[in-house]
Amino acid sequence: MVDDEPFNRSLLDQILNKEYIIRQSGSGPEALEDAFASPPDLILVDVMMPDMDGFEVCRRLKAHDKTMHVPVIFITAKNEIKDEELGFAVGASDFIHKPISAPIVSARVRTHLRIKMMQDYLRGENSRLLQSSGEKSAELQQLKDFVWGADKLARR
Repeated sequence: MVDDEPFNRSLLDQILNKEYIIRQSGSGPEALEDAFASPPDLILVDVMMPDMDGFEVCRRLKAHDKTMHVPVIFITAKNEIKDEELGFAVGASDFIHKPISAPIVSARVRTHLRIKMMQDYLRGENSRLLQSSGEKSAELQQLKDFVWGADKLARR
């Protein structure tokens, strides 16, 4: 979770630490360094931070190979549609509005972790199928070459 306010980090930690391992960052640059070194399964990001706002944090996470598939949920006091539109445009998965509700935070985190788990599984299966398809194509090419060669010999 990324928030420049220790109280907000503490509150979210109390809500989530019974079910999840929580890593905390107090700034956008610190969060990026941590995420690039060891990508988390999900990131909660405050929108309004002094050094780097949450939108820029999300933009950079989505541009990096190691973190492009990590769901980002914005925590914000902003309630304007243009802010949500910008958030989704830079790659956010969801928004949680302040004041936060523990059941809503838990439900959204759980939901996005399930989605990520399924997406990771499907990416793995897709990779496996592509590899298998490539192997089958190579086998078919060998068989085709053999048949073509046998046909050429038979015509002599």
